[in-house]
Amino acid sequence: MNTISIIEVKELTKTFNGDVTAVDNISFTVEEGEIFGFLGPNGAGKTTTLNMLATILRPTSGTAVVNGFDIHENPDAVRRSIGFVFQDPTLDTELTGRENLDFHGRLYGLTKKEREERIKEILEVVQLTDRADNYVKTYSGGMKRRLEIARGLLHYPKVLFLDEPTLGLDPQTRRAIWDYIAKLNQEQNVTIILTTHYTEEADHLCNRIQIIDFGKIVANDTPENLKATLQGDVIGLTFKEAKDAQQMLSKLNALEWVRSAIPVSGSGNQVGMSQMSVLMQRMAGGSGMGMMGGMGNVGGPSGMTAQMPKDPDKIAEAMNKLHQQAGPLRNFHQINLLVDNASRRIPGLVKIVDEAGVELDSVQMHKPTLDDVFLSVTGRSIRDESGSMMQMFRQHRMIRQARGGRTPH
Repeated sequence: MNTISIIEVKELTKTFNGDVTAVDNISFTVEEGEIFGFLGPNGAGKTTTLNMLATILRPTSGTAVVNGFDIHENPDAVRRSIGFVFQDPTLDTELTGRENLDFHGRLYGLTKKEREERIKEILEVVQLTDRADNYVKTYSGGMKRRLEIARGLLHYPKVLFLDEPTLGLDPQTRRAIWDYIAKLNQEQNVTIILTTHYTEEADHLCNRIQIIDFGKIVANDTPENLKATLQGDVIGLTFKEAKDAQQMLSKLNALEWVRSAIPVSGSGNQVGMSQMSVLMQRMAGGSGMGMMGGMGNVGGPSGMTAQMPKDPDKIAEAMNKLHQQAGPLRNFHQINLLVDNASRRIPGLVKIVDEAGVELDSVQMHKPTLDDVFLSVTGRSIRDESGSMMQMFRQHRMIRQARGGRTPH
């Protein structure tokens, strides 16, 4: 069966101030009718890519065609072709659900009759008909997300962008939103592009997944094919002490029947959220009085510290210094081994570890997951709440530039 590409991206790049590369020369296509996922940690470039495709941000170089329209030459036609559900809530909570949808329909030029018919239809799709005339401030988190999805679909878009559609929702509500997304894709005949850092979400929903890290595409295939690249089983060995894991890494990697031995990162090479709160406040021009009580030193890996400047333009240099000093991954307790016949290998592994005089905390075995794929192509595990130092810094710097009205390069 012939497929039609509804999005074509060619060498798309976005840099800020000439020295922060958020998206780095990426190219890909999205087929009409599929659910296409961008999987990556915070700050990887997922949202920046969507913003360029939606003509919210102008690329530094490269281009894209959305529904047959070039994002540079015909941005208005691109906007008419898409719906966008942003990561942060954008509903007016002092209006009812119906009023929110009606206002959106007016912005897109729908007639009164079109608005009434479409609002009735789309409320039924997301099962909010009985709450349509209640104020949005009385809605639960899941109901608000469903209303935002309904709003994004109101004007019959060909493509719907969902930026972290289940971020912050509880597991039960997240599953319900997954069902709605799959249903919309099938019944509304809409192509869906979603960003997520939940590997389970990408695996459950997406026809194809593109793993993005530090602004670069590192893998692109179906969930099944990506997992199939890691032939065999995964054994996770968790050690009591980080030094023991470091000691065993080379020994385990040298075993003839171990295909790969990958350390799973701990918190040692990451800036804590309390430390990031200081950085973010200083970037915003604040006093830096956060959870750390306004301390001037920001701790890095292994107790390393660096005096952070108050000048936001110099923070990049200081963060780079911290990043370089961090060096290779050191503070890890877990090693993932890719092997065949894992159940038969575990007793031998336990014996090897015991003979080395180190203590195991736990042993796990499972078939390869998307978490394992991400670990294999990036060298680290994907994080639910935080990215690396430079990822988090890059994200907040871009936000600061956008809010400050500075012109990106």
